[in-house]
Amino acid sequence: MWRLVGELVWRLVGDATMDEQADLLSSTEAARRLGVKPKTLYAYVSRGLVRRERSEDGRRSWFDPAEVERLARRGRQSARSEHPRLAVDSAVTSVQGGRLRYRGLEAVALAAGRRFEEVAHWLWTGTFPQQADWWAEPRGLAVGRSAQAVLPADTLPLGRLRVIAAALAATLGAAGELRLQLDPPAVVDAAQSLVASLVGCLPDAQAAVPTVPRRGAGIAERLWRKLTPAEPEPSLLRALDAALVLLADHEPTASTTAVRAAASVRADPYAVVSAGLAAAGGALHTRASLDIDALLAEAGRPARAARAVGERLRRGERIRGFGHFLYPAGDPRAAFLLERLSAAAAETERPAVAEQLAVAEAVLSAARRRHLPAPNVDFALATLARMAGMIPGAGEAVFVTARTAGWLAHAIDAYQTGPAAR
Repeated sequence: MWRLVGELVWRLVGDATMDEQADLLSSTEAARRLGVKPKTLYAYVSRGLVRRERSEDGRRSWFDPAEVERLARRGRQSARSEHPRLAVDSAVTSVQGGRLRYRGLEAVALAAGRRFEEVAHWLWTGTFPQQADWWAEPRGLAVGRSAQAVLPADTLPLGRLRVIAAALAATLGAAGELRLQLDPPAVVDAAQSLVASLVGCLPDAQAAVPTVPRRGAGIAERLWRKLTPAEPEPSLLRALDAALVLLADHEPTASTTAVRAAASVRADPYAVVSAGLAAAGGALHTRASLDIDALLAEAGRPARAARAVGERLRRGERIRGFGHFLYPAGDPRAAFLLERLSAAAAETERPAVAEQLAVAEAVLSAARRRHLPAPNVDFALATLARMAGMIPGAGEAVFVTARTAGWLAHAIDAYQTGPAAR
């Protein structure tokens, strides 16, 4: 009799489990609905984007169809946005609950206490370096500077960086040992030199002949001298370093996908960065800071800010620099950077710094009155460029210099997962 009772209970439990699982999706079905490969689906699981339930034997995974649909809807919204994000298999960076994290650590917290070089090393290795002193290859500097020197005088920094990267790829990448040596330590060494070379090859905004960086000068200080003729203001220099940290990576964009595609077929780091710069040069990727800079210039002074915003809206133009679909409650990167800039304006004795912040704050006030979303990091970046007296296109240069760290982190990740299927 007990045997019959046991069989009956087993059947009832089994039927209930089957009924419960009938409401769930298998991994194959969940991946199909998301339009991704099963490997990408499990990358989403590891990043906390979707939960899974395991079968009792641990051999099968089941997914809530409502969660899968929410994630699929998010992907469809991204495809329609001006910053398309494509699926890649990586846990380098994540955005969850309105917080940006690099390998599990919040980017805002890192910006508050770490230099850009330290955060880049964290992205590449998951460790912080004991020292961070990056230097460019002399041969690369000579070739990169010569390559960009033939460009027209009004070429924006991003255009120069693309030429410099291509020259470095031809000189130090394709012709060097990195074609064969792509283990993480070798790539990290190359990455440090690469970022230093990109910045070092840009023309100096302060002198006709590029200055030699002082020993111990970080990437932020070196980049400052390329983008503005003003002497470094300590508080603004710290804000620039923080901006580099906050922009070092984000959830996958078209440039990240291009980078990972190149790395998956074992292109060297120089070629990988060239691929990222090519994608970043598209009109929908890095140009937001240019548009915002133009808006701030149109305003000119706080009293004209409302008119400048209103005229754009009346023309039916979208004002960039406001709102971000991943941060419905506000972009934490923008809030942090704008707070730093406000503190910098209070510390400086240069009237122009405070004046430019006042213009940006007046634009923000006009935007709030018209119920525009909260500012995003692009607005904060453009404000920093105006306050520091940077040259046109400086915001793009800061963005791609910072993002080079993230691209190389994704390249290291892709090198370790093996070549792409052919």
